[in-house]
Amino acid sequence: MKTDFKLNDAVMILERTPSVLNALLDGIPETWERATEGEGTWSPYDVVGHLIHGELTDWIPRARHILAGETRPFETFDRMAQFIESEGKSLNELLMTFAELRRENVAALLEMNLTDDELDRKGLHPELGEVTLRQLLATWMVHDLDHLAQIARTMAKVQEFCCHDG
Repeated sequence: MKTDFKLNDAVMILERTPSVLNALLDGIPETWERATEGEGTWSPYDVVGHLIHGELTDWIPRARHILAGETRPFETFDRMAQFIESEGKSLNELLMTFAELRRENVAALLEMNLTDDELDRKGLHPELGEVTLRQLLATWMVHDLDHLAQIARTMAKVQEFCCHDG
């Protein structure tokens, strides 16, 4: 199913993600925050760290890169940076950091007052090739939703607190 990208819809999701994360994760036992789906997968704690790294180095920096008319590729995104950057921080600290960064980034996005022509401007992704600003922003929204689903799925598999085998 293909739908047209609407910036207001993306902003609505982007603004809500911190609240959804807080509802899911604030105050949960460490067993849940560090649970994974198996070797090589991420815990809810890891995902929040990853989202923070994206707020700092991915979405808005890349949007600005496109709007500036840069012809060089985007900086490569380090998908594992959270394992170093989050070290020694509590999940609550990460949630607060993410919420603040997201507020700042949504405000920056809205301040851009993007036109359709600007949304159609192109940048060069280091792996995917040419992408429009519209595609970048749609990906940001879907990235949030994918990671929210991942967190819920991981938490649903924590057997220690379940009363059935389901």
